[in-house]
Order: sequence, then structure tokens, then C-alpha cells
Amino acid sequence: MADTEFDIIVYGATGYTGRLVAEYLDSHYGSSDNAPKWAMAGRSQEKLEAVRDEIGAPANTPLVVANADHPADLEAMCKRTKVVITTVGPYQLYGDDLVAACVKTGTDYADLSGEPAWMAEKIEEHQAAAEASGARICFSSGFDSIPFDLGVLMTQKAAQERFGAPSPKIRGRVRAMAGTFSGGTAASLGATMKAAAKNPRIINVLRDSFALTPGFDGPSQPTGMVPMYEKDLDKWAAPFVMAPINTKNVHRTNFLLGHPYGEDFQYDEMMLTSPGDAGKKMAEAAAEMMKNPFGAKPPKPGEGPTKEERENGFYDVLFVADNPNGGDTLHFGVKGKYDPGYGSTSRMIAETGIALLSSDAPGGIGTPGSFLGEALVDRLQEHAEITFAVEN
Repeated sequence: MADTEFDIIVYGATGYTGRLVAEYLDSHYGSSDNAPKWAMAGRSQEKLEAVRDEIGAPANTPLVVANADHPADLEAMCKRTKVVITTVGPYQLYGDDLVAACVKTGTDYADLSGEPAWMAEKIEEHQAAAEASGARICFSSGFDSIPFDLGVLMTQKAAQERFGAPSPKIRGRVRAMAGTFSGGTAASLGATMKAAAKNPRIINVLRDSFALTPGFDGPSQPTGMVPMYEKDLDKWAAPFVMAPINTKNVHRTNFLLGHPYGEDFQYDEMMLTSPGDAGKKMAEAAAEMMKNPFGAKPPKPGEGPTKEERENGFYDVLFVADNPNGGDTLHFGVKGKYDPGYGSTSRMIAETGIALLSSDAPGGIGTPGSFLGEALVDRLQEHAEITFAVEN
């Protein structure tokens, strides 16, 4: 990576999530000798100064003014840094020019996109150019989809060690979660639904588990959309709103790494409720909520929970891996402190940006799992209070 003025620029630092990323970088790394050189970026100098002061960052924290509507601004910004972390979504509305600028300048990029149709479009447009320039374009670097993408990667590592072969089928099951989805996630879903109404092809992308693996169409996958009783767990399982993006990223990681999970790998995600009739009713209610997952008043971009709510949040995900030889399954857990949509997500994307600085992965459009793998797992366990562990 060529020398640049900065290591990391946080683009969208005046927004709710961007401010949390900037606050994390300042409070966690500060001005230590090994701290990355980072800057805050947005469209307003005045707002950047206000956020800098609000989060208690030093007065000399660099500020970069760049407007998402001005491609020249974005290209100039990219030339000043090794990595751009962007929280400016929905990315299908505001992300095109920044991705293009990063690809052109060979600048690494991390975002929070949970927009598979847009991601598939960017892969088609920029994969070859990103490979040529060396830019690593890393989508979905927050709660969607890091705990699931890296959770499957580490579960397969454990399966290989225990069984001598990868697991042919893994179930991702959210056991518990406290906190909120981000306003950006809600806005992204809304933008995707509006786009799908105009372009029916997008519906096909959303339904296709292999929409992000161009040229490869794997086996039929469980839908995860029908409530079901899981005897081995003695729980009912309900649809999980983020499964349509997480499952695609898991398959893309497998695809980009040369199918270490196997070409016939199956994966699905659901949420666990309770056993018995009460659990069944909860699962059926959750399935009904999938028609409008964020309710009548979804969170808006720029809004978010209080500091206390963020700190009291958590999530707990179980991965159940089938034994390729028959016999007992393997259980692997991923647990995170802080609410998933903001507190933990801001830490995850910040650590993704830092991990990219020392990665030797080739350029292209990938995933946290394919670019960073266990190196990012180590960073998240050391710095972001996320644990990855075999449970049986």
C-alpha cells in the first residue's frame, strides 16, 4: 500500500453511526504509537467540527470535506487515505460514486451494506477493475454480516479439526438479542423494496442464495421462512429478517475462497423462540412480522438509541454444524456485547478498516471473511468484545 496522508478516513462522520465509529477510534486508539492515522469526513466543515467536539476528539483531529454528489471530491478524498470506512447509506442511493472512486484509486473500502441487489450490481461493474487496481471493496462489515460470515468460517474450521472434513450443512440460529436495528438498515430495506417495484429482476436477486456468486449456482437451500420445531434444540425457529443478506455473504465467502466449505454446502438462518405451544405462537408471530419487520414507524437514518441502551444490548448466535460422517453435530457460538445495530456494528466496521491496513489479500469485491478471515476474528475478540467459541 502506498504512503498516504491518512490510514483511515471515516466518511459520514456527522451521521449517527459514523459518529460512533469516530468516537471508537478516538477512545480506543487515541494517539498511541500504533494508532492508525485517521480523519473524519463529511459534507459540512461546521458539522464535522461540532461532532469532533461532541465526542471529545482532539481539536487537531483532521477533517475532510467531501460531498457524495461530487465525484471529484470523493476521488480527491480517496487519494489521501489507504482505507475509507463509509456509513453513508442507503448505498444504492449514495454509494455508487464512492465505490467507483475507491476502485479507480486503489483505495480499500468498508461499508455496512445489506443491499444484495446493489452489491450484485457493483460486483458486475467493478470486480475486474478492483482486482487490477488492488482496491479491496469490503461490503457488509457490521452486524450484517460479520457475526454470521465469520461465525460460519470459524465453525467450519472447528468442523475440519473435529470431523476431518467441512460440514455439509450449517444452521445459524439467533438465540437471543437485545437492541435495535439501525435506521440505515431500515432505510436500505425501504429503498430496496422501492427499487424492486420498478425492476422485478431485483426480486429474483433477493430470492437467490447465490446472487453474489456470479457463474456459480449451488444446491437448493432451506428458505428459513417457515416456522419449524427443531427437535435437537427443543426450540421453535422463526424467520430472521437479516437472513437474506447474511446467507448470500456466507456463500460469497465460500465462493471467493475456492469453496473450502464444499460446492454442495447448505446454510440457513433463523431465530430461536421457546419450546411448546408458546414457542410455536411466537414463531408464527415473527413470521407474520416479516411482512413489515420495522413496524409502522421504522427508525430513521441519523437516529439511534441512547448510550445506556447501546451498552445494555447484546446478541448470541448458535451455529449447528452437521457431521459429514454422521453422528453428533458441532455447536459453535458467537456472542457480542453492545446492541447489534449500533454499538457493536460501529466497533466491527472500525476493526475491519484497521485489519485491511495489514491485509495482503488481493484486490476485488469481497467480504470480511474472504479478505480478512481469522485475522479479523482475532481483532474482534481482542478489541470489540465479541467471542467465537466451540460449545460442545
